[in-house]
Amino acid sequence: MAKVQHKVYVITGAAGTGKTSVANYLRHRYHMMKVITHTTRQPRPGEQNGVDYFFETPASMDKLHLLERVEYDHHLYGSSMEGLQRGWNDDRDDVIVLDTAGAITYEQQLGDQVVVIFLTVSNVRVLSKRLYARGDRQAAIHSRLHSAEYQRDLTLPVALVGKAHVIVNDNWEATQGKLDQLISDQQG
Repeated sequence: MAKVQHKVYVITGAAGTGKTSVANYLRHRYHMMKVITHTTRQPRPGEQNGVDYFFETPASMDKLHLLERVEYDHHLYGSSMEGLQRGWNDDRDDVIVLDTAGAITYEQQLGDQVVVIFLTVSNVRVLSKRLYARGDRQAAIHSRLHSAEYQRDLTLPVALVGKAHVIVNDNWEATQGKLDQLISDQQG
């Protein structure tokens, strides 16, 4: 009997498109394991080390065996292969939120074990409203909206065209339906 090859669902897109909401939905509805990533940024109110991220220093980040590593808004982020194995060893698919550069790296390194979901919205002005609503500081929102990384993540990268599943997240119920169909297609 062949061993089941587990997948990692990579959720990507610009800030405010609903990546965390989609990841949480997949975790709860389909019992996927959250891949906890590492970052050098400070925790937001309510975030916990080892639950939301592993909060690192630049020195501790350098000691990790990372699958991918990116700098975003002056902070380092990365994920490890050991983090992926946690879910797979528990006989579960994984879910992770990455920027588009990280999604490309995962797709290139892990091939058909990766399902990339690119989230977008039909009106980009909605994104800044969502960032304010989730409690980000005004200076951080301004910095993020004007960063090269944010601009990059607004559109599907050429490297993911034909590989990523694009979902327009304007309506949560419709988004859930699209996610359910995608999971059904992947499992079938």
